[in-house]
Amino acid sequence: MGLDDKIRNAAEDLAGKAKEATGKATDNERLEAEGHADQSSADLKQAGEKAKDAFR
Repeated sequence: MGLDDKIRNAAEDLAGKAKEATGKATDNERLEAEGHADQSSADLKQAGEKAKDAFR
């Protein structure tokens, strides 16, 4: 896993958390769901990269 991939995944996770928090604060369910989806996507990418690293 390259450093740039780690940074992109962390940024996507943070953006998802920000979206989710904004959605909760503004009572916007769609934005909250998008934020949660972004976080899940980042988590899956991180898991895939960790699995690749394990085989190196």
